[in-house]
Amino acid sequence: MFSLELLKDREVLQKIKKLAIPSIIEEALAVIVLYVDTAMVGAIGANASASVGLTSTTNWLVYSPMWAFAVGFLATISQALGAQDEERARKAGKHAIYASIFIGILLMIITLSIARRLPVWLGADIEIIDDAGIYFSIISAPMLFRATSTILGAVLRASGDTRTPMLVNAIVNVLNIILNFLMIDVPFIWTIGSLSIPIYRMGLGVKGAAIATAISVTVGGILMFVAYYKHPVISCKGETIHYDPQIMQDILRIAFPVALERIAHSSGQVVFTGLVARLGTISVAAHSIALTAEEAFYIPGYGMQTAASTLAGNAVGERNEQKLMKTSQTIMLLAFLAMTIMGGILFLFASPIMQIFTPDPEVIIRGAMALRIVAVSEPIFGVLIILQGVFDGVGDTKFPFIISTFTMWGIRLLFTHIALTYLHGTLNSVWICMVIDNTTRCLIYALRFNDQKWRKKFIYIESN
Repeated sequence: MFSLELLKDREVLQKIKKLAIPSIIEEALAVIVLYVDTAMVGAIGANASASVGLTSTTNWLVYSPMWAFAVGFLATISQALGAQDEERARKAGKHAIYASIFIGILLMIITLSIARRLPVWLGADIEIIDDAGIYFSIISAPMLFRATSTILGAVLRASGDTRTPMLVNAIVNVLNIILNFLMIDVPFIWTIGSLSIPIYRMGLGVKGAAIATAISVTVGGILMFVAYYKHPVISCKGETIHYDPQIMQDILRIAFPVALERIAHSSGQVVFTGLVARLGTISVAAHSIALTAEEAFYIPGYGMQTAASTLAGNAVGERNEQKLMKTSQTIMLLAFLAMTIMGGILFLFASPIMQIFTPDPEVIIRGAMALRIVAVSEPIFGVLIILQGVFDGVGDTKFPFIISTFTMWGIRLLFTHIALTYLHGTLNSVWICMVIDNTTRCLIYALRFNDQKWRKKFIYIESN
């Protein structure tokens, strides 16, 4: 599908660099704060890690609608700008305000209403039910600001501005780390020579981690709105925000399948976590920490995904098939090479990485083995991430929904259920099923991308 010759086109590499580097930095910063958060909570004990990790996959489900709208706005605006239609891009930007408010308030109401019962539904052990419910309640409260940050961040990236979302999220992440330090652990005396300095901390544990996240998310939403409002091309500043049914219909045409795909995939993740919960609190803690640890090794892929989506959308707007193929294949090659290196590091240093997050030896052993299993598939997953970004930018979102739903429920969950119920499998079996799911999905996506009929349908080539 690609060769090293692709790396000789400096113009394409420069475009990718401009879009991808800020996004990669943003991903890296997000992972750093995730690492710090997980390590601070992990220091409290396995129960605290399990309390936070139990609902993490539910968050993926809850955030699905806002991610879907983000994809819809990114595709619509990047295609409009590729076609030199700034008016349409600006109209779409205005409607991002409507979407942020509607989705944010709706998700806040839903999540707060189920927060305290969710851990019970997920089959959590009795000792973590209260903490898990409190954690989910607190991080759900600022959902409006999370939606604003997610959707308007996508709007800015679609305009080619990946630097501003990076800076906003950098501020958010630094704030989150500071608040974690102040809220999670207990006060202590910092001794420097003969000098003793009392350091005040609230000692709120899991609740403190949740409050830190909620405050940071709120600040992020406000800053992202300010950045959007000041943008010279897509801002609604000085204009009346009139509702345009056609614009919203175009956005929903792209976003709705994404929402269904994310919901199907994320609800599968919730069921997946429920299956892992059968293995006990230690396995839940090892599983959730390993998922967190793995995030750092996705940075190149997810950082380049924004570039893939934006450039694919621009190519559709220009009706330029050659540009779509060349830029997409180049980004896939870069992601494959980068994540091959990352996968090697993950495999070699799995145990030390787990030790960052928890002192529990059993959690470390189980989590490290899971990381080694998934490390071998990192290059394939990198290509999968980019292909997903290309489909999003082009506006081909129905196909990923169908395939993702099939592989999640027909491969990952089915095989995991069989492994745990009938074959008496362990956490290793669970992660092997996850690798099989991702690999199958990547192969099917690649076949789709190389299909000429697909290009004719979605690229609208001028000669046709």
